[in-house]
Amino acid sequence: MDLFASLEQSVRGQGVTIVFPEGTEPRILGAAAKLQNNGVLSAVVLGDAAAIAQVAKEHDFDISNLTIRDPEKDADHEKFVQAFVDRRKGKATPEQAREMVRDATYFGTMMVYTGEVDGLVSGAVHSTANTVRPALQIIKTKPGVSRTSGAFIMQRGDERYLFADTAINIDPSADELAEIAVESAATAKAFGIDPRVALLSFSTKGSASGPMVTKVQEATEKAKKLAPDLPIDGELQFDAAFVPSVGAQKAPGSDVAGHATVFVFPELQSGNIGYKIAQRLGGFTAVGPILQGLNQPVSDLSRGASTEDVYQTALVTAMQVLAARND
Repeated sequence: MDLFASLEQSVRGQGVTIVFPEGTEPRILGAAAKLQNNGVLSAVVLGDAAAIAQVAKEHDFDISNLTIRDPEKDADHEKFVQAFVDRRKGKATPEQAREMVRDATYFGTMMVYTGEVDGLVSGAVHSTANTVRPALQIIKTKPGVSRTSGAFIMQRGDERYLFADTAINIDPSADELAEIAVESAATAKAFGIDPRVALLSFSTKGSASGPMVTKVQEATEKAKKLAPDLPIDGELQFDAAFVPSVGAQKAPGSDVAGHATVFVFPELQSGNIGYKIAQRLGGFTAVGPILQGLNQPVSDLSRGASTEDVYQTALVTAMQVLAARND
C-alpha cells in the first residue's frame, strides 16, 4: 500500500487534532479543509476569520467544519501568556509574552504545549526558523535528547528507508549523532520500517582514518549504549550498509551491513546531498523533513509546498502523535 494511503487509514478516526497557523494561505486552508471534510483528522486554522472566509470563497473551499481561531482576539490569549511566562522561567516578561503569543506560530505552539491540539504544521509562508524556534522554546526536546533533528522517509514502490539528519544539524558531535541514530530508529518504527541503523562514513570498519571517521566510530558505540536492543552498526560506507554482498565482504558478522533501513549521515552536507540524489536520480519520493526529538510533534513545510504536500505532512504529523500515544 502507498505510504500516504496507509497513513490516512491509520490516522482516520483516531481523534487527532492538528493546528495550522498560516490560515490565510490557500495551500494551507485547502489541505486543512480536505483533511477535516474527509474525516481524517480535526483541523484548526489560525488567523482573522473574515480574511480566511474570503480566501475560502475565492478558492471554493468548504470551511464550514473547520475550527478558526484568531490569536489577536482569542479568549485563551491571556492564559497562553501566563503559561508562556511560566515555561520560559524568567526569560520573557508578561509584556514580551503577550506580544509573542499574538504571533500565530507561537499561539499554535502554545495550543500544542497545553494539549488543546496534538500537533502543528507550518512553514508554507514562514521560514524554518520561525517554525522551529517556538517549538524549541516552548515544547522543547525530549529528556535525554539535546537537540532536534530532521529525517526523510524515502519511498520507491515497496522500498521504504529513513535518512537522517538531512535538515537541521550542520556538523553534529559524536554524542549528538548517537542521539540522532536512536531517534531515527523510533521514527522509522512509527512509519512501518523495521529499524536497522547504519552510521555512514567514507570508511568501513577502519578502512580509512581521520577525525571524521573517529566521530562516527564513537557515535556508533554511544548509540549502542543508548539503545542496546537496537541493531546499530558503523562506521559503514553506503554500499556496505545497503548491498548484502558488499556488507558481507566489508563487515562480516554485522547484523546491519547489507540490510540497513535507517541511514544516519555524519553531517548535514552529505545527508542533504544524499537524499536529493536518491530522490532525483533514484526515483525515490522524499517525505519530510520530519522533525525528531521534540516532546510533541511539530512539522516544518517547504515554502514551495503544494496543497498535497501540506496534506501529506499533516498525515505524517498525525502519525507521530499516534506513535507517541503508544510509547
